[in-house]
Amino acid sequence: MPPIIPALICIDIPPSGGDNQPVMFTGVIEKRTTVLGVADGPMFRRLTIRSDWTDVAGGESVAVNGCCLTVAEVQPDQLGFDVIQETLDKTNLRLLQGGDEINVERSLRVGDRIDGHFVQGHVDGTGTLLELVATDREYRLRIGAPDHLMKYLAPKGSICIDGVSLTIAKVEASQFEVALIPTTLNLTTLGGRRPGWLFNLEADILSKTVVHYLEQQRK
Repeated sequence: MPPIIPALICIDIPPSGGDNQPVMFTGVIEKRTTVLGVADGPMFRRLTIRSDWTDVAGGESVAVNGCCLTVAEVQPDQLGFDVIQETLDKTNLRLLQGGDEINVERSLRVGDRIDGHFVQGHVDGTGTLLELVATDREYRLRIGAPDHLMKYLAPKGSICIDGVSLTIAKVEASQFEVALIPTTLNLTTLGGRRPGWLFNLEADILSKTVVHYLEQQRK
């Protein structure tokens, strides 16, 4: 008899972000913004970005290139985040310098519309941009992904790339492809990346849950 897969997965969306509180994003980028400065501290790297949001407070969460970060400092027209070494090692945030463009999204609040898919802001790994194909008919990215992440990827499934919720167009061996619409090219940084860029990748939480469940059943 085949294993029974739970039919419903419930996800709790809290009223707001904050320390020790789960948060959720959608992968629908609110804006591109600029890194104002990067400074190394004793136990972290301070990342300061340009921001005109007036409703973000210290302790709340913002996804920066898809990585959930806690606001450490709020100043006029800027936000500061303290990024620990583990996050730097596992994401492309370590590559950022002053002047670089990034994708940002505030965490969901109760009652917000969910236009992308559920994104936790927990990056599963980085993937290298292998090729970009730009024609009059389409704009595609071909990305190499680590082996541990490929098992969660399926054609027409969801993936978060540098914070952007996208539908997987093709999967083969250790790589996959996504197609970008003009809106995505205009509102995010994806269209400006060149081969060799390391994208932050987060697989769909529903896919990870099902795969994990099936793997546990086989033990």
